[in-house]
Amino acid sequence: MMMEKNISSEDFFILLGFSNWPHLEVVLFVVILIFYLMTLTGNLFIIILSYLDSHLHTPMYFFLSNLSFLDICYTTSSIPQLLVNLWGPEKTISYAGCMVQLYFVLALGIAECVLLVVMSYDRYAAVCRPLHYTVLMHPRFCGLLAAASWVSGFTTSALHSSFTFWISLCGHRLVDHFFCEVPALLRLSCVDTHANELILMVMSSIFKVFRTCGAHLMVVSLFFIPVMCIYLQPPSENSPDQGKFIALFYTVVTPSLNPLIYTLRNKDVRGAVKRLMGWEWGM
Repeated sequence: MMMEKNISSEDFFILLGFSNWPHLEVVLFVVILIFYLMTLTGNLFIIILSYLDSHLHTPMYFFLSNLSFLDICYTTSSIPQLLVNLWGPEKTISYAGCMVQLYFVLALGIAECVLLVVMSYDRYAAVCRPLHYTVLMHPRFCGLLAAASWVSGFTTSALHSSFTFWISLCGHRLVDHFFCEVPALLRLSCVDTHANELILMVMSSIFKVFRTCGAHLMVVSLFFIPVMCIYLQPPSENSPDQGKFIALFYTVVTPSLNPLIYTLRNKDVRGAVKRLMGWEWGM
């Protein structure tokens, strides 16, 4: 009878990623790199423009700047590792590296979920209670809401990451994913993980898609629907290959589209760009 052995801090994991399709790895590398650069450029553009133009010093663009910064951090927590694995034969990640990656991916993902809820409330107040909007969305209150989004993400992630790494992995190293994600790690366990799966589904179901308007509905849908497909389905029933491509969508595609969705046909942003360009030419 083999002695059960848990992964120690000196061990490592092998991220299988898209190794089942080696002929696609170069194509995926190029496509993902393009989307990653688009994410960095587009979201940095929103942050800088919102900071420089006083006309954009409103609750909406304050939250949008937070969302852009979150998207930059969220993609950076997993995409560079994926690009390294796609480019070369080395596909390993240390145990500590996996723990850190899981913690930040969960923390930033949960923080984004909460922030999208906050942004929905901001749009509700602007549309449904315009006369009381400035009172409801006071700058100090907006700062507290943004801080609550970040704190809730990092606090909840600490709890959930601990639950994930407490389970016995019995020496298993092959993670059938391109980054350390909860469902993929639960599949490595040699013990009963129903309690972990239940906690995962309960926590994921808290953040639901609800009615709002315009561009924000599109952003909410692009982020929440793929995430719910992954986290509301028990890992034991989740197809690894399907999960990889769904995760690829919400970690790569969605963050790169957010700046386009919020700035496309947006008069405030176009006006801010014209004022900024006019200021630069005036210099």
